[in-house]
Amino acid sequence: QVQLVESGGGLVQPGGSLRLSCAASGIIFSIYVMGWYRQAPGKQRELAAVITSSGRTNYLDSVKGRFTISRDNAKNTVYLQMNSLKPEDTAVYYCHPICASCDDYWGQGTQVTVSS
Repeated sequence: QVQLVESGGGLVQPGGSLRLSCAASGIIFSIYVMGWYRQAPGKQRELAAVITSSGRTNYLDSVKGRFTISRDNAKNTVYLQMNSLKPEDTAVYYCHPICASCDDYWGQGTQVTVSS
């Protein structure tokens, strides 16, 4: 059974930082491309950051230079370091393995609220 457990969200002021974590189980974590998605109220879910099994990364234009995705394959965990947060980063953040048969593999998400 695949489980993805996100944590680390919260309320932060504009300009602040948060580090999200996602612990995965039930999959051979090290072979998967992993993504951090986010969904703001009334908007579609979007891919914010992605990391390959070898550590190559890519980012949504609006988070480049502010967010850093990383992974620790020994701990089956993917991270998202978020700096210089803006109100428009407010969303529920989810991690998700990206593969053809991974459509159902979602966690409960973690809420990030950026507000003064």
